[in-house]
Amino acid sequence: MSKNWLEHIEEGLIAFLLAAMTVVTFAQVIARYVFNYSFVWALELTMYLFGALIFLGISYGVRVGAHIGVDAFVRLLAPRPARYLAVASTLLCLVYAFIVLYGSWVYVSKIHMIGIMAQDLPIPQWVPRLVMPLGFLLLIVRFGEVLWHLVKGDHASLLGDEVADAMKYRSDDAGDQK
Repeated sequence: MSKNWLEHIEEGLIAFLLAAMTVVTFAQVIARYVFNYSFVWALELTMYLFGALIFLGISYGVRVGAHIGVDAFVRLLAPRPARYLAVASTLLCLVYAFIVLYGSWVYVSKIHMIGIMAQDLPIPQWVPRLVMPLGFLLLIVRFGEVLWHLVKGDHASLLGDEVADAMKYRSDDAGDQK
């Protein structure tokens, strides 16, 4: 299955944020220890980039099944009750995401209304903090996709399967040693 445009944008943003954090931090270290100079804004920019990476990474983790959790009880259930429990869990996750989306939107709106500026960067604080509602909006989309697949009866999960991943990597390593 080919990736859709949202997945390309999501992965591109995550890669850009990680690269930008690395470049800014590396430049700050070189400037400080080689040239005895410091960029005043580097720490704040890195903090905003890292926050954006986290909030966008949450939805990415749901999409690729990278979030971990305890599913020992669910694995003991028959397929039909397990699917019902997965649907209920996904609905609860959606409720949580909607609550946090609303709260983050109120928070960003108040910062915008008050007009708080960033400490070291010449931008209003609401601009980098927009990633909070954006991240939770993307999370709602991802939970909606999981719910859709569960309702249709497709294989879908909120959690990654660490055992299957470990076995896959174990078999990959065993093939390399031959």
